[in-house]
Amino acid sequence: MLRSMFSAVSGLRAHQTMMDVTGNNVANVNTAGFKATRTTFQETLTQLVRGGTAGGEGAGGVNPMQLGLGSAVGATDMVFTQGASQTTGRPTDVAIQGDGFFVVNSGGEEFYTRAGAFSFDSVGNLVTPAGERVQGAVAGGDLTGARVDINVPPEEYTDVTIGANGTVTGRRTDDGTLEELFELAMARFPNNEGLERVGGGLFRDSPAAGEVIISNAGTEGLGNLQAGTLEMSNVDLAQEFTNLILSQRGFQANSRTITTSDELLQELVNLKR
Repeated sequence: MLRSMFSAVSGLRAHQTMMDVTGNNVANVNTAGFKATRTTFQETLTQLVRGGTAGGEGAGGVNPMQLGLGSAVGATDMVFTQGASQTTGRPTDVAIQGDGFFVVNSGGEEFYTRAGAFSFDSVGNLVTPAGERVQGAVAGGDLTGARVDINVPPEEYTDVTIGANGTVTGRRTDDGTLEELFELAMARFPNNEGLERVGGGLFRDSPAAGEVIISNAGTEGLGNLQAGTLEMSNVDLAQEFTNLILSQRGFQANSRTITTSDELLQELVNLKR
């Protein structure tokens, strides 16, 4: 069989993956906190037909003869650029302006998210739309130690707000005074692209991400918070539609290579009549 046919098959697979990635990006164009993914191709194995030689007395050098054997997806990297901000007016909606993640707990395991669409449940826990509990420490506590759920009993406090540094403040219902209650835990990683995406806007730590840094917003390289605002998806539709065209044309070109290779094989078969 012809090498070109197998190379074209690898090209079809790679461009199908590119289409899958682009389709997922477009589907999440309005998902709060979503980070787009880009596809990077790389060549696969190269067959060495003839080795190269150095020049010498009375003879020139010869370059190696090599034949490529197709392409493959080298990586699908997440793009952690800042998404646009959307004003919601809800005091429990929080956007991160800069680097960092919110820390949430689900089933005893900590996850990280950029989506700050929070609300208080029936027992006063600050939770995500899926019910993960937002983590932090009591005001003045240590965020690097054991973190706790952000819990504000509605019968004791009203007008709960979240400051730029992550401080949760409430107004006491008995005397009307303001009281600092909790501090939101914020996380940062040396390599955000190394995080594992687990769905629902959540990320899980992995060795590729590096050692997590937990601190307050606005410190240790972490961004500030903006209440009443949500960070929207960072998907660039112009770029995604361009990628749709590129993946479609790349798929078509590789399909044509298979068709042409098949025609060559048909001519070979027709030598015997």
